[in-house]
Amino acid sequence: MNNKLKCILLIDDDDDDNFFHEREIRKINKTSLVISKDTGKKALEYLQSKQDTHPNLIFLDINMPGMNGWDFLNEYSKLDKSLQSKVVIIMLTTSGDPEDRARARSWSFVSGYITKPLTKEIMVEIIHKFFE
Repeated sequence: MNNKLKCILLIDDDDDDNFFHEREIRKINKTSLVISKDTGKKALEYLQSKQDTHPNLIFLDINMPGMNGWDFLNEYSKLDKSLQSKVVIIMLTTSGDPEDRARARSWSFVSGYITKPLTKEIMVEIIHKFFE
């Protein structure tokens, strides 16, 4: 199977994290496009738009002002199920709290939970696990 992803979406309010994570993603040369959204609301608007390039993979931070990661997941659950079935969501956060891990597992469409930072090695594991 061709494991080159069409698009990866980073949802995080921290510009430095987004810059670093995009750089790590690009190191493995497995995607054509990396898009960053600094709020859950902007990410939802992007997902609901008529874009041809919907993400195959979403990395979602928990702690963001306004709409946090949990709020995003609640709204995401209301989106068209055919869109949800084509996307892998990985929580990417600084929180190592076991309660946050358990809460993430409670969403059927959340496929993983990683504490920052995202590395090239972790990206390779994700590609191997979900896209090969």
